[in-house]
Amino acid sequence: QVQLVESGGGSVQPGGSLRLTCVASGTIANINPMGWYRQTPGNQRELVASATGNGDTNYDNSVKGRFTVSRDIAKNTVYLQMTSLKPEDTGVYYCHAGIQTRSWGAWTSYWGPGTQVTVSS
Repeated sequence: QVQLVESGGGSVQPGGSLRLTCVASGTIANINPMGWYRQTPGNQRELVASATGNGDTNYDNSVKGRFTVSRDIAKNTVYLQMTSLKPEDTGVYYCHAGIQTRSWGAWTSYWGPGTQVTVSS
């Protein structure tokens, strides 16, 4: 069984910074990709940033230059460093990972429970 656990959310003033961490645990052979989505009330979950196993990254245009996604492959961990935060960055941030539990097995999407990020003065 696989579990994703996020940490690092909270409240911050505009212009501030936060770092989100997500750790995947359980029976894991491979993870690809691993990243972060954001959801606000009444809206669908949207990709914020993701990283592949070979270091390729993908960002939503609204966060380019302000957010940095990175992975620690050995620790099954993904980070999201958020700087110059804006009120519109507010939302619930969900960790996502595509995971094989066996090297010859199917890929399955897993989600964390989410962590709230609030940017407000």
